[in-house]
Amino acid sequence: MKDARSIKEDFPILAKEVYGKRLVYLDNAATSQKPRSVIQSLVDYYEGYNANVHRGVHALSMEATERYEGAREKISSFIGSPSTESVIFTRNTTEGINLVANTWALANVGPGDEILLTEMEHHSNLVPWQKLAREKGAKLRFIPVAADGTLDLSDLDQLLNHQTRLLSLVHMSNVLGTINPVKELASKAHALGAAVLLDGAQSVPHMALDVKDLDCDFMAFSGHKMLGPTGIGVLYVKDALLQQMEPFLRGGEMVKDVQLEDASWNDLPMRFEAGTPNIADTIALGAAVDYLQELGMENVHAHEKQLTSYALEAMAELKEDMEFYGPEDLSVRGGIVSFYAPDVHPHDLGTMLDTEGIAIRAGHHCAIPLVRGTLNVPATARASFYIYNSEEDVDALVASLKRALTYFKRS
Repeated sequence: MKDARSIKEDFPILAKEVYGKRLVYLDNAATSQKPRSVIQSLVDYYEGYNANVHRGVHALSMEATERYEGAREKISSFIGSPSTESVIFTRNTTEGINLVANTWALANVGPGDEILLTEMEHHSNLVPWQKLAREKGAKLRFIPVAADGTLDLSDLDQLLNHQTRLLSLVHMSNVLGTINPVKELASKAHALGAAVLLDGAQSVPHMALDVKDLDCDFMAFSGHKMLGPTGIGVLYVKDALLQQMEPFLRGGEMVKDVQLEDASWNDLPMRFEAGTPNIADTIALGAAVDYLQELGMENVHAHEKQLTSYALEAMAELKEDMEFYGPEDLSVRGGIVSFYAPDVHPHDLGTMLDTEGIAIRAGHHCAIPLVRGTLNVPATARASFYIYNSEEDVDALVASLKRALTYFKRS
């Protein structure tokens, strides 16, 4: 893979200065920056072949359709989907999970059934299941988080049982960086007849994965966290389940035939993509996949693993003033470092770092039960790495944290 300094040159925004300081962007778990090739793909669409897809017989429409469906083929290959029909375009991870909750789960979860989650879930993979459980008379159960930031699987045989209809869990935690053993858990769930949904928002952008190997039934992820635009996401569904699911949204494009009092559905996956789709951003997500494929996802993951190791070592001298969260074992950890200084609110810390051009995230990271419950802190500060980050960025972060801690100690 190209070195981070060379990669930075592909990202126009990273040449920006903030308050007269060079931008050090360490908020990649929230959203990633976009390379010039992705930005240009949006310009090319609107300047060169802006038209609706699937419906037109004129040249612009046919080119737009070819590029749009070409993006689906790229994404299908990227995640190892056996068929492009299993790849549904959504707005984001949240919409993908809600689609499953309001289609497959609505039809397959009933009174007394159980949905197994974990205590480290993003709200997107918690709130929809709370609603479904209330409406269907089902029960939510949770795999706890151990002190080291990994899942505590000691009671898994009791939590995952014959009442479990769905196991829905995050592949990589957006707070702890923990990479969960989803393949092992999926095998146990399937042995008991439960389906498995994977929140891949933090894993798909950062590591090579194959949905066939993971054997998940559903996987949702977002384009904006993997160099693509906002407003475009993907839901993968195993074909056998997809064939049984009723459409989520109904209207144009998703129908094959319509009478005044009845309708029949279009072929897969279009029956789940009602109305005019997000054409430009879908094509741009395909360009983002091209960029990542050229780097090689094994290389992406190795770079982040090395950078996380460097960061944890560099930040070790701050342990007297800060608590750090997440596994020490880097084989089960992604490029996320969350920390909390008891004497400094994370928002104050984030604001002070911003004055030095360093962008981190401060808050509960849409994971209140984990942060305020399991970790028992009001919020954390979080640095998250990606392909364009370097040891120089980590050094800037650590130096700025030292200055901030010294300032607040004196205040």
